[in-house]
Amino acid sequence: MKTILRLEYLMLFFAGLWMFSETEFTWWWFPALFFVPDISMLGYLFGTKTGAVCYNVFHHFGTAIFCYIVGNYIDSDILSLAGIILFSHTAFDRVLVYGLKYPDDFKNTHLGRIGK
Repeated sequence: MKTILRLEYLMLFFAGLWMFSETEFTWWWFPALFFVPDISMLGYLFGTKTGAVCYNVFHHFGTAIFCYIVGNYIDSDILSLAGIILFSHTAFDRVLVYGLKYPDDFKNTHLGRIGK
């Protein structure tokens, strides 16, 4: 089952790449912004509960899709790009089996425990 899920998330990552290719942005923007959602881990400086909330907001497909749809609706290329980057980054994290965080421990995710 883990292999099937990883393949599914890999396909979602490729969908994000395709979505990016349909924008007017040059390709260097994609790698330049790809790890920006990981800044949300700074929330862990304020404890595991705050960290989990911050991390989960910026690593949730719903947030990504919301940004993309609102960006398209209000004709904001930057907001649409943010949605694409969030979507792609989240999919890639899921390929690596980094899931949404539980508030008790960074390593405790909805996809199982990270590490040994």
